[in-house]
Amino acid sequence: MPHPFTHFASILIFFILSCPVLKAQRYEKLHRKAILVDTHNDVLIATMQGLDIATDLTGKTHSDLARFKKGSVDAQIFSVWCDETYGPGKAYSYANAEIDSLYAIIARNPNKIMLTRTPAELEQAVKQKKLAALIGVEGGHMIEDNLTYLENLYNRGARYLTLTWNNSTSWATSAKDETEGNLPASKKGLTSFGKQVVQRMNQLGMLVDVSHTGEKTFWDVINVTSKPVLVSHSCVYNITPQFRNLKDDQIKAVAKNAGVIHLNFYSGFLDKDFLNREKQFFTRHKSEIDSLTNLKWQIFDIQSFLVKKYAVEVQGLRPPLSALLDHLDYIVKLVGVDYVGLGSDFDGITSAPQGLDDVTSFPLITKELLARGYSKKDIAKILGGNFIRVFRANAV
Repeated sequence: MPHPFTHFASILIFFILSCPVLKAQRYEKLHRKAILVDTHNDVLIATMQGLDIATDLTGKTHSDLARFKKGSVDAQIFSVWCDETYGPGKAYSYANAEIDSLYAIIARNPNKIMLTRTPAELEQAVKQKKLAALIGVEGGHMIEDNLTYLENLYNRGARYLTLTWNNSTSWATSAKDETEGNLPASKKGLTSFGKQVVQRMNQLGMLVDVSHTGEKTFWDVINVTSKPVLVSHSCVYNITPQFRNLKDDQIKAVAKNAGVIHLNFYSGFLDKDFLNREKQFFTRHKSEIDSLTNLKWQIFDIQSFLVKKYAVEVQGLRPPLSALLDHLDYIVKLVGVDYVGLGSDFDGITSAPQGLDDVTSFPLITKELLARGYSKKDIAKILGGNFIRVFRANAV
């Protein structure tokens, strides 16, 4: 007969060995149960270049339909984007072409993905185990100073408009231009037409996204809007003083407005030292960059090429996953857990924290939230509940 102590020791060893498995099962189950909404993904850029997200794009993009499923992403807001080189006569047309590309994906994969226009449709997609596909237009220049274009984009499914990208419009100034463009105070913020845009969005039920907007534009929106605002992919200025991040008074204003701030995964917005490390990396490879530039490569393509070629070196540049959670904790401590979510910017960024390699990595965030002591209820809010609340508050 075994000694009682030997039996106890066996039980203790089994318990110790099984703990990691039990913890893994706990966070994975919790992650699958919650409704995960990511408010910003740029993979439509890849579809416009001929890639099909219904196929395995591992190594080419951060996202495809199978990997959305693996990461338990329930609702994805697909960004419709073009830069300032798409001026009048081009930007609106290109926005519609990007929406067409998403429509085509949905038409080819009706059992996997569903166009979502309302909170009820989002809920329906989740019940049917389909990816709820929402549309966000990133850049007010795509309405080309035309409220009819705004309405048309809404009718096609766009449920938020980011008032500016890095470039200002004739009616709203961007964060980049307000901080780097030497604009006089009289030229910053919303014009009278810009205020009409915000008011019309409120009437339509289209979320006003103030990511990328300058401070003056931000405060003008707060004073004009009758609905809760969205910050689709930004972080905390007091941790990383970068022009795209929100200052404390802005964070408090979003909370007072009952809006929500979704955190961007870009390393440069999360870690104040990242850009210096990245600059040193590019300096080390300057001769190669110059060669590719001479071959007429675009800067984003050059960066993407170098990131893949020197993967081990690039891995060391990335901040730890804790950097993202530190921004989240900061907002929660400042204004509460009801005003924060996730807006990855996957397929629009070249670097994310270690572990966040693509859309399959979302469960790691749930794991870290649990480790930091967040309750199941609070985690459900962060992963998607807070956005759904704001989506409902804007719906008409």
